[in-house]
Amino acid sequence: MIALRRLPALASATLAFALCAGGLRAAPAAVAAPPANVWPQSYAADLPPDPAMRFGTLPNGMRYVIMKNATPGGQASFRLRFAAGSMDESDAEQGLAHLLEHMAFDGSTHVANGEMIKILERHGLAFGADTNASTSWEETVYKLDLPKADDDSLDTSLMLLREVASELTLNQDAIDKERGVVLSEERLRDTPGYRVAKASLQLDLQGQLAARRFPIGLVEAVKNATRAQLLDIYTRYYRPERAVLVAVGDFDPDAMEAKIRAHFGDWTPKAPAGPEPDHGAPLKRPAGAQLVVEPGAPQIVELNWISPPDLAPDSKAKRRADMIDNLALAVLNRRLDRLVRADDPPFLGASAYRTDQFHSAEVTTVQTIAKPDGWEAALRGADQEVRRLVQYGVSADELGVEIDAYRASLKSSAQGEATRTTPAVADDIAETVDTPEVETSPAEDLTLFEEDVKGLTPADIAAALKSVFGGSGPLTLVSTPTPVDGGDKAVAQAFAKIQAEPVGAPTAQAALSWPYADFGTPGKVVEQTEVSDIDTVFVRFENGVRLTIKPTKFRDQQVLVQARVGHGELDLPSDHVTTEWSADAAFPEGGLDQLSTQDIDQVLRSKIVGRGFTVTDDSFVLSGATQPDDLETQVQLLAAYIAHPGWRPEGFDRMRASAPAIIDQLEATPDGVLSRDLSRLLHSGDPRWGLPDRAQIAAQTPADLKALLASPLAKGPIEVIVVGDVNVDKVVEAVGETFGALPAREPMGPDPAAAMAFPAPTPAPIVLTHKGRADQAIGVIAWPTDDFLSDTDKARKINILADVMQLRLTEQLRKTESVTYSPSASAAASSVFAHYGYLLARVEIPPGKLDGFFSDVAAITADLRAKPISDDELQRAKKPALDDLEQRRETNEYWLNALAGVQTDPRRLTAIRTSVVQVERVNAADIQAMAQAYLLDAKAWKLEVKPQGAP
Repeated sequence: MIALRRLPALASATLAFALCAGGLRAAPAAVAAPPANVWPQSYAADLPPDPAMRFGTLPNGMRYVIMKNATPGGQASFRLRFAAGSMDESDAEQGLAHLLEHMAFDGSTHVANGEMIKILERHGLAFGADTNASTSWEETVYKLDLPKADDDSLDTSLMLLREVASELTLNQDAIDKERGVVLSEERLRDTPGYRVAKASLQLDLQGQLAARRFPIGLVEAVKNATRAQLLDIYTRYYRPERAVLVAVGDFDPDAMEAKIRAHFGDWTPKAPAGPEPDHGAPLKRPAGAQLVVEPGAPQIVELNWISPPDLAPDSKAKRRADMIDNLALAVLNRRLDRLVRADDPPFLGASAYRTDQFHSAEVTTVQTIAKPDGWEAALRGADQEVRRLVQYGVSADELGVEIDAYRASLKSSAQGEATRTTPAVADDIAETVDTPEVETSPAEDLTLFEEDVKGLTPADIAAALKSVFGGSGPLTLVSTPTPVDGGDKAVAQAFAKIQAEPVGAPTAQAALSWPYADFGTPGKVVEQTEVSDIDTVFVRFENGVRLTIKPTKFRDQQVLVQARVGHGELDLPSDHVTTEWSADAAFPEGGLDQLSTQDIDQVLRSKIVGRGFTVTDDSFVLSGATQPDDLETQVQLLAAYIAHPGWRPEGFDRMRASAPAIIDQLEATPDGVLSRDLSRLLHSGDPRWGLPDRAQIAAQTPADLKALLASPLAKGPIEVIVVGDVNVDKVVEAVGETFGALPAREPMGPDPAAAMAFPAPTPAPIVLTHKGRADQAIGVIAWPTDDFLSDTDKARKINILADVMQLRLTEQLRKTESVTYSPSASAAASSVFAHYGYLLARVEIPPGKLDGFFSDVAAITADLRAKPISDDELQRAKKPALDDLEQRRETNEYWLNALAGVQTDPRRLTAIRTSVVQVERVNAADIQAMAQAYLLDAKAWKLEVKPQGAP
């Protein structure tokens, strides 16, 4: 897999968009990098490393980090990171570091080709979810998330990672097969958005190595790769002194250290070390402009400032500089956000951030999503806000707001330090390995912050802005789907004119308070029941609101809240399109009757609260994640959205304005077309599961959205679910004072009569077209099954059947034929619509091989019907599924979803109680019986997404 985590954030291919905000530190003049193969704390003496982590180095130079962590209990995560990426390749080797990563699963000295994944599956690891790897510019990381931290699983995993480190056989026949998988990944990655991101990086790092060393490489180099080439990279760069092993989990640290020494202590290099890449230095450039014409890509406008990389060791002083820069960019982001939410915004989305681009340059970016044909307005809005910030600085009030928000985030992390999740901690450590950053604890981070903000003034921020927006530039990148008369020159001229315009001082924001602390007389509890076997409490208030509470200790300080209102899709018309497509973003963006969304963010800046909204099959769902101290505010916020919605039109207007460009983006790739149409087609064309066309969207108004949602939100039944680190009495009190105080609601009972039909069989596939590459296509085949609640035992058997299908598709299409990167199979069973469900298989593949996909699936399903699967195949499908279920049951997220509707539908409670045992008892005969019942050629529904003009 290609890792792209350092590329700038771009608009997502959905109608709701989000741009990542944040930043690192302003870069002083470049300095020599600290040693690459020693722990940063050895030369950053004033920063103590996280005391929960054990850092070590073997005599051969391999480093390791060990951390005992029991969240979730009984599990472990490994990350094996090599300082070996695309920047270590020669001109003729471009893409081979990534191909080598793929070969790590294709045979070694002690593990036959094709067996590594099977071994891991037998230990409960699903390929892709728990077993993965990624290649970036500077690193290759192998990832294992173990559902069980027993000695056998730990030893087996370490043995396999040791095989990856030095024992790969790199058989030429295996290379010839795997190259087809890599070329499939290249097809998947090559989207319009990716091409714009690539152009942005090449502008920022012009003339530097990273700008011409993308990890996917060159198609011809991959097609012609030889064993000798891969072996050369392998022996030069997979070396002990370039490796770090991260081990986090529920195990004894002493025992783990002994295991690491036993498995890796005898590892010695097999060839001389490869040279370190020459990153090159950032060019000293004046302001400049570049136009990128990319049909199907979001219309992006960027301003970029380029400075030399800061390679100085980590230190308290450096951390303080980072923090000041972060605060400066936070002020800018809040101002940009205010512009986005204005009556006539200059852009649809905006974000400012600062990144270290592969130790090659420090880049400050202000990125905007422009309105259609509105790149000049977006450029003006971004430039003016930057110049306003630099010219006038920030106010004490603005600085105070960002300090409060920064503190709240750090405090929340520190309070939840003891229950950080194992995979997240492992990822965090692995991501800091290639930096000179000391891995400090969340508590230490909070302490450092409090020290750093003492006496901090707006003048300190003003001083930092000179370096944040210093260096070369600004370099302007404008991405449009259609050409601009005059090209680069026209953009440069427009920018020069904009920069000559004066900017005024920022407008001070009025002081605000939170007006939603009192909803009237608290609701009376008329029923409270404890369900002891699942440690859950059911509450019913006099007004009809139901509350479900599950106290847990999975995560300290984590509380998840969900308010389910009305009947979701069932409350909406099924005979015509509506504004539902906009609801997830436009409704919360409407704010509250007394506060806009910008006001809400400012007033609640010192709180950890959330406000999400989504429409599900049977509910309108408001949700938020908080902490115990802020639970009261969280439920006030969600209740206010029900009782006092603002219905401001700006959010809907932005969504409507962005819709044509987003639809263009969806049409540009087969994946986009599939995400646009598949759900609607699988619901027999019901418009509630589809996206309106351009004309339908253009004709809709904010009033239409209000008409759609107002009645269900005002009258519909309410179910509140609270899961996490909570006290039951305090939850009852908080919900009683908010939701319980609302006017009486409609009674909560069974969902309205609902019917949904799976589409009729298609002897010949339905054909959709996309506007992307001529070698990109997707094949889909699906069969009708059944719903979930009428027979949960059967539904779980069908899930395991889908997992078996996934194994078969991967073996046939990825391993044997090497025609695709990502074949998949999955099952869906409705909990709302009786007898509605399906099992689906899909593949990305060249158009000429679609017939082969359908033939392969037909052969697989025929075999599954004809005879029982082997016990080994059953276990490789069932054990990861069972372990995944047991892992998820140890999370608040699982219980938040599982407890929905349990008070009114006892089948849902039974499903929770029987989930594990039902999966445990699935056998080979069950799989064959499900295949015979459902995987019938005569009932198959088929779809192809082909390039326009393909036969």
